[in-house]
Amino acid sequence: MITNLRIANVALIDEVEVDFAAGLNILSGETGAGKSIVVDSINFLLGGRTSRDFIRAGAEFASVTGIIDINGPFFEYVKEGLFSLGLEARDGQIMLSRTMQTDSGKSTCRINGSVVTVGLLKSAAEFLVDLHGQHEHQSLLDPVKQLQMLDAFCGDELAAHKTTLEQLLLRYKENNRALKALAGVGNQRQEQIDIWRFQLEEIQSAALKPNEEDALTQKRDRLSGLEKLSKNTAAAIALLCGWTAPGQLSAVDQTAKAVAHSAEIAKIDPSRENLHATLADIHTQLSEIAQDFRDYSDELDADPLELDKVETRLDTIYRLKKKYGGTIENILKKQEELVANLDGLENSEAEIKRLQGIRKEITKEITTLCDKMNTIRADGATQISDSISEILRGLGMQHAKFFMQISRKTSFGSDGNDAVEFMISPNPGEPDKPLRKIASGGEMSRIMLAIKTIMTDKISTVIFDEVDTGVSGRTAQQVAEKLMRVSRTRQILCITHLPQIAAMADTHFLIEKTAHNERTVTKVLPLAQNEIINELARLTGGAQITDATLKAAEEMKNQANSLKGDCES
Repeated sequence: MITNLRIANVALIDEVEVDFAAGLNILSGETGAGKSIVVDSINFLLGGRTSRDFIRAGAEFASVTGIIDINGPFFEYVKEGLFSLGLEARDGQIMLSRTMQTDSGKSTCRINGSVVTVGLLKSAAEFLVDLHGQHEHQSLLDPVKQLQMLDAFCGDELAAHKTTLEQLLLRYKENNRALKALAGVGNQRQEQIDIWRFQLEEIQSAALKPNEEDALTQKRDRLSGLEKLSKNTAAAIALLCGWTAPGQLSAVDQTAKAVAHSAEIAKIDPSRENLHATLADIHTQLSEIAQDFRDYSDELDADPLELDKVETRLDTIYRLKKKYGGTIENILKKQEELVANLDGLENSEAEIKRLQGIRKEITKEITTLCDKMNTIRADGATQISDSISEILRGLGMQHAKFFMQISRKTSFGSDGNDAVEFMISPNPGEPDKPLRKIASGGEMSRIMLAIKTIMTDKISTVIFDEVDTGVSGRTAQQVAEKLMRVSRTRQILCITHLPQIAAMADTHFLIEKTAHNERTVTKVLPLAQNEIINELARLTGGAQITDATLKAAEEMKNQANSLKGDCES
């Protein structure tokens, strides 16, 4: 509920601070005193639109601040709603403020001191306050909230169906995800198969082998230097095995002769046998090396196109690495994955048919459940419509016809497939139209009062402006009693001209206009008990207050207190 409201530089208000209480808060005053200014200020605070005319003449800005206590029966609902917007109530309170600058006409909105957008301010206010009259902040006009109110009225049976529906929807979503994974959407499944098959054939046709790239790289480097290799190999063979110059022996022949000489030395001097043996080993090694060079020379006599073949193969490996993983090992792993994926997708027809069958059964269960929910809602809507229409007749709208229009949507969600719209035909011959399109502030306030009398929502503060327009006598008393009953479960702020309504106040404020320093100023004053009687007398008899009107006012207040006592007991 709103516990404190501060208004500065708004229209005729210089600066006003009001402490509201629980229950029914009545604001009354002379015509033109500024009662609508208070409502306009609250509407501004809740995110409503306004113009620079809203700002007091000569002031640089207008500012409205409200402190709202969310402790109470709707605490969890409000707390969760604010949390969904990223907001937190500190110590069970939330502070809203909004300031408009005269020069720019732009406003600055704050929640708990932090700057927010006007959209966020308005969204937060929807969990806190309902304002009904000629203003636009009316959360009960939202079809989504209308459906929630109808469901709350329908009770446990519908709630149980909604719990079952949530479980069915979860199964439906899981089934749908599995089907999409297997079947895709439209032609995506076949497209995926074609893509995977192309990738697999591309990798398989390459017939890659582990470590192949290193071997090919070495071979390419060797083939690239073939001319130098052949020249140096021939020179080495010539030195080891052939004549390099006329009369000069090769290295192999020279070591052969040296071995022969060392053999003669060893015969004469056996202590040098080791020299002979070592030299003989060297000769053998040289002969083997010479043969290796001759074999290598034969290998160098390669196909001139071999280098092109190696380059082409390396280019294929490079291209596949770029597409599938950076290394041959990753490409081969991708090949295994493609084989497994294709096997699963190409052989999934049976699984797809099984899942489609399950989805069909789930859809059938959901449809049946939605039909049951629709029946319950239709019954509840009939009861509510009859009751509200009856209440409206007692509130001075004798010919009004209220009903709930329930339509079926083609899709279903967590609330089923029903859409609800509150409809009204205020007078005979007028067409039925959505409640949100009703223009009259007084009619709207009384309709909302009737709705809140019958139905349950979770907004802790309700503001009624113009609720008494066009009513008097017994109808005024009916409106007063309905307001009092609604105020037993939530805070009501009501502007009125009628003494029957004002007499029901738990807290009464007088809005009066005075001249101060040659300027007109509107003030909001809390009234003591004797002052309340005087105000009731003024509302009853006008400017002329007599002993009779005072006595009548006192009796009216006593009767109102008695009714409130009976209601609370």
